[in-house]
Amino acid sequence: MTDASFTTEIDAEGFALVVWDMKDRSMNVFTEEVMHEIEALVDRLAADARVKGVVLTSGKDGSFTGGADLKMLRGLFDTFAAKKVADPDGAVAELFERCGEMGRIWRKVETNGKPYVAAINGTCMGGGFELALACHGRVAATEAKMGLPEVKVGIFPGAGGTQRVPRLADTQSALQMLLKGETLSAQKAKAMKLIDAVVPQGELVEAAKAMLRAGLKPVKPWDEKGFKLPSGPVYSPAGAQVWPAVASLYRKETSDNYPGARAIVKCVYEGLLLPIDQALKVEQRYFTEVLQTTEAAMMIRSLFVSLQALNKGARRPAGVPPQAIRTLGVVGAGFMGAGIAFVAARAGIDVVLVDRDQEAADKGKAHSAGLMEALAKKGRATKDEAEGVLARITATPDYGALGEADLVVEAVFEDRDAKAEVTRKVAAVMKPDAIYASNTSTLPITGLASAFPDPARFIGIHFFSPVDRMMLTEVILGKETGDRALAVALDFVRAIKKTPIVVNDTRGFFANRCVLRYMTEAYDMLVEGVPPAMIENAAKFAGMPVGPLALNDETAVDLSQKIMKAAMKDDGEDAVDPRHFKLVDAMVTEDGRLGRKAGKGFYDYPAKPAKKALWPGLKEKFPQQKPEDVDFAELKQRFLVTMALEAARTMEEGVVTDPREADVGSILGFGYAPYTGGTISYIDGMGTKAFVALCETLAARHGERFAPTALLREMAAKGETFYGRFAPADAEAA
Repeated sequence: MTDASFTTEIDAEGFALVVWDMKDRSMNVFTEEVMHEIEALVDRLAADARVKGVVLTSGKDGSFTGGADLKMLRGLFDTFAAKKVADPDGAVAELFERCGEMGRIWRKVETNGKPYVAAINGTCMGGGFELALACHGRVAATEAKMGLPEVKVGIFPGAGGTQRVPRLADTQSALQMLLKGETLSAQKAKAMKLIDAVVPQGELVEAAKAMLRAGLKPVKPWDEKGFKLPSGPVYSPAGAQVWPAVASLYRKETSDNYPGARAIVKCVYEGLLLPIDQALKVEQRYFTEVLQTTEAAMMIRSLFVSLQALNKGARRPAGVPPQAIRTLGVVGAGFMGAGIAFVAARAGIDVVLVDRDQEAADKGKAHSAGLMEALAKKGRATKDEAEGVLARITATPDYGALGEADLVVEAVFEDRDAKAEVTRKVAAVMKPDAIYASNTSTLPITGLASAFPDPARFIGIHFFSPVDRMMLTEVILGKETGDRALAVALDFVRAIKKTPIVVNDTRGFFANRCVLRYMTEAYDMLVEGVPPAMIENAAKFAGMPVGPLALNDETAVDLSQKIMKAAMKDDGEDAVDPRHFKLVDAMVTEDGRLGRKAGKGFYDYPAKPAKKALWPGLKEKFPQQKPEDVDFAELKQRFLVTMALEAARTMEEGVVTDPREADVGSILGFGYAPYTGGTISYIDGMGTKAFVALCETLAARHGERFAPTALLREMAAKGETFYGRFAPADAEAA
């Protein structure tokens, strides 16, 4: 029996093997059509007297499902937005019904009268894992990964996930998984009692049928009389131990910035007080509410829609054929260069890693060995994989070895003269069609390209540190960079599984311009006498992953000093606030506080297990305000506004031309409060008029740095959004 996406075979034992395999997709996803097919299939098998039980699996190698289709989510939002104008109440009622469709069908699986076993052969995410949880048994392949990551894009598991997980696992583990959007290995999912067995891939279907032969009940435990929650009733001595800890976990993970996360806690708490059907209605109600929030709309757009588009090459030049990078050259085997070599070798690319002498080059290669060893200890890499990565890296001081490289990335330290010297050496040995990229965080690409004989083949690729963990790269176009150089850079970034944003040339490009605003706002607060702990806490409560002073320590305080000196040299003394330079220069030259690498910066870093602590000497540099005299809410606003305002400037100047890249780049590059959807969505989400008014208020209190730009004022007057004005045709408007 064959449907468009499913094939069904009934064996002699009466077991129906249902295989999900969407022929026109590389991965199974939920669409409106698939949902209808599943419901029809459940009804048909329930009515077929031959069928004694059902095994549901996937025909895709290594993947069960990736979750909901993008178009289905877009359709949900578009229909609601269109109907809300004419009939707000009716639109909400219809949204409520549509939000319950998947959960209704999964409940039908649960109560159809015949046992279902999910045979999870690989990646199983979102609604797919919720479907598996609705089955009466679950068997997973050893390599399978599963989870409910919806909170990461602003929503939450709304098809039964918040009700079934805490009815299978203990409440605290369930909430931790749901609030973090954690991806589980098959082994961890079994330990949490979310699946029943883990078997090798080849034994998956037979193991599922064995569960049916053993007499698997077609009734879930919570549908039977006498069912007891794993952690006991909410109102019980055990519950009294759990729920205060839950409140602490929630605040720690979210700072109460995420409506989706808040709804998870409410769904679990309220749902566990009710029978399953009423609990699912509670979940449906909260899901409908969350979908209407600004946070959900902005996060889904940036972290789901835009992220996918950029990863698929939204900014790649049309008409340039795919450019395979077989050999990569990396010059500079320090921390950055070694990291670039590692991610390339792990992606299967041969790497020539060059440094001044063999010892330095070997040290860079050893960085990859250390990273692979760490992965092996966590069970995420095998010995053969580690050996393969190291075999692909050739460490050498010989520039001549770069002769076969398709792309060479220069990763020496941030000094224009040093980079120019390396560029000339590499140009002398490169093949004529190879592309040259400079990994620089601040130096303009057009100027660096002057040392290269063909500026059309010169491009910037700014990696973020540490390279193996940071997912963003900035691809920077010089004034003469050609389309083929851009295509090679984007194809390389895609090959190493990073997300690219394409920006035009300027000092600091996009990310560092915004990050420097973040850190300089902290300098301003220090000068004002805001207690350092309040500065750090305000940033974290605003949604930033790390405070600006801690971030400055990580990037190095002496690097800030160098950047300030370079800016003053190139753009004049007024390019840097003298109070800021005095602070940073004194920390470096007088106090030797260079940051984490020196064991002291804005923080002190004692030997482990002691934890870092803010340097007490900071309080002595500036008169301290009393904490009660500081407007903590305004501190949070100042951090978010100063970075968003800088992002708006980059768009006004044409440095960033696509708002999707500013949003995705700000979240992946420097952790800009993800619940906002990114720097530009922060503005669009509150409305340009409201943002301009906020800027004017802050400018009146704290100075011209907060003054809105001419473009922002114009857009506010016209009621425009950045996505409405700048987004390409394939991007979703605000």
